[in-house]
Amino acid sequence: MIVFDVITIFPEFFRGPFDYGVIRRGREKGLLETRVHDLRGFTSDRHKTVDDRPFGGGEGMVLKPEPLFQAVESLREGENEGIDVVVLSAAGRRFTQSEALRLSKNRQVIFICGRYEGIDERVVEHLATAELSVGDFVLSGGEIGAVVIVDAVARYIPGVVGKEESVLRDSFSDPMALEPTVEHPHYTRPAEFRGWGVPDVLVSGDHEAVRKWREEAARQKTARNRPDLLK
Repeated sequence: MIVFDVITIFPEFFRGPFDYGVIRRGREKGLLETRVHDLRGFTSDRHKTVDDRPFGGGEGMVLKPEPLFQAVESLREGENEGIDVVVLSAAGRRFTQSEALRLSKNRQVIFICGRYEGIDERVVEHLATAELSVGDFVLSGGEIGAVVIVDAVARYIPGVVGKEESVLRDSFSDPMALEPTVEHPHYTRPAEFRGWGVPDVLVSGDHEAVRKWREEAARQKTARNRPDLLK
């Protein structure tokens, strides 16, 4: 089983996202556990202070290192092996499918959700094992990113997804591919809708032809939507 610990100043945010889909299914099967922690609970002053002004001046506030170190060190279960401490940050490296697979091998993943202007860099340098971003854009905090990553990682935990082979056909999921592609287009009934038909090969019954069509269609869709993936 893998445990996901989330450290945030808005614990109420997670009441909904973790109660649906693969995350809920994995928890009900005893394959994963989600625990959300209020950062203010790891402070020592009566005001429960979690942020302060940045040295050098500038706009905004920065999350302090003391409560974050206290939180992670109290939540970490045993030795560091099999544990990742992930800081969610727009400055982090981009989260990918291969990163989801890597994280799924752990027994515990602790997420630190950034807020305000950012997190004291000493947390990134001396406490975190990874600094990740879910895209080249800025969010108000790391909570949404944490949900995205937990969902992506949960899909790789054996038994969480009903048909595990479907995970291997997801976009970006082939670790041996020289050029990762997005998933091929999908069609379902009716075979004709408002004059638009389904590609003939998909109703031909020729499995090899279907495989080849899907392979080429995936490459075409990748070239259209994500040309940066193709060499």
